[in-house]
Order: sequence, then C-alpha cells, then structure tokens
Amino acid sequence: QLGDSGGGLVQAGGSLRLSCAASGRSLSMYFMGWFRQAPGKEREFVAAISRSGGNTYYADSVKGRFTISRYNANLVYLQMNNLKPEDTAVYFCAASARLSVRYNPSDYDSWGQGTQVTVSS
Repeated sequence: QLGDSGGGLVQAGGSLRLSCAASGRSLSMYFMGWFRQAPGKEREFVAAISRSGGNTYYADSVKGRFTISRYNANLVYLQMNNLKPEDTAVYFCAASARLSVRYNPSDYDSWGQGTQVTVSS
C-alpha cells in the first residue's frame, strides 16, 4: 500500500513537497510516478523516476519547477516550486513494475489515496 501526503493550500509562487511512503515493501523495486487529477479532467502524468533514481521524467508543464527524487528504499518525494493555480489538483503517487518509464496511468499497479494541492492566485 502506498501513502501519499504533503498537500495543502499555497499561494502562487509558493512551494510544497509531497511524500510517498510504502509499508511492507521496497519502492526501489518499482518505477515510481506522480500523477494529478483536476476536477472534470483525466488523470495526467506529472513525473516519474527510475528504480535506481538515476533517471527522471517530467511533463512539459512542470519541467523546471518540479523535482522527483528518492530518499531511501521506502520514500519518494515530489518537490514543487513556483506553483501556479493550474497546478491545483489531487496528486497521486503510483508504482509500476514495468522495466521502463510509463506515462499512462493504466501501466501503474499500485496507487496512493491522493493528496489535495490547491494554489491560489
């Protein structure tokens, strides 16, 4: 089971750090991703990190502002800087057993419950 946390209300230009933790298993066995879903929209890819942490991948909309990282075998972070109102969404961490990066939510096997991020203008 994955547990994501760290969301909140922040003004535009502010920062938040989301955390994804696992109990009972090592996240280093999985490609890890962050997705987000705004009201009335489909869930979209935000960022992913390889099993080793050596490769990271970002949606164009967050490139240069968000950073995904691994802290240890059981923690993955999403550092979000210079937040914009359009970043407002529920953010989900997810784990994929695939051997290469995936951008489609259907390729992820486990999901966190989601954490709300709201950016005010």
